[in-house]
Amino acid sequence: MIPADATPDAWPAARLDQAAGLVFVGEMYGVQVDLLALVLGTSQRRASAVAGRWCDAGSAQAATLGPGPRWVWLTKAGLATSGLPYAPAVPGLSRLAHLRAVTAVRLALAAAPQFAAGGAHWRSERRIRSRIGGRIGLREHVPDAEVHWPDGTALAWAGECWAIEAELTPKTVARTAGIMRELLARTGDYGCRPADVLVPGAPPRHARAVYVCSAAARPVLMKGRALLGDLGARVEIRSLPGSALLPAPGRPAGPADRR
Repeated sequence: MIPADATPDAWPAARLDQAAGLVFVGEMYGVQVDLLALVLGTSQRRASAVAGRWCDAGSAQAATLGPGPRWVWLTKAGLATSGLPYAPAVPGLSRLAHLRAVTAVRLALAAAPQFAAGGAHWRSERRIRSRIGGRIGLREHVPDAEVHWPDGTALAWAGECWAIEAELTPKTVARTAGIMRELLARTGDYGCRPADVLVPGAPPRHARAVYVCSAAARPVLMKGRALLGDLGARVEIRSLPGSALLPAPGRPAGPADRR
């Protein structure tokens, strides 16, 4: 399982080469350089140099969008080179805290030895939304990610699909419980026919919903889970790693921060 207070500080089993790192950045919408260093298994200074080379090649852009190190995201050329079917976009300022939290959750999960042992696969929100295209209903909730555990391993949860949610700020209890129910009741993949979303008697798509949360969000998540009755046994609540939070505000961005 995900360790209760997992941190991605030691991640030797999942360090990526630069090509895979480029794909990682594209899947996550954008990544701050300090977390990119963990992805690549190198220092922040070297990760910044790698990002600079990507920018020089036209594959990425980088800028200080908010507190802490620069953000890096892929251009149209970088997405095409990486084989990613997404429209290029600068990470939205209102989403920076959430994007960082989801990236930290992915790193923390990958740091657990079971992730590599189980051959697990992270399916990003961006990939899910790409598959849905314009077909998503106004009331359909998309998780922050899915984690797929292939069959054929010794893990107790082999063959399962988990819905992953990173929660920084609390929603209402009713809204939280409603999202939990939706995630746990769903039977079809995202982008499937409407008739396949909820098929009576079919196995649920998500064996469990894993919430990785801040201290502020935990009480509402606990209350929401309690409203589910027996269904709540399939909801796990874990703490966000310290790396999930945006760094303390620093100096404003200047010309040297942009490429």
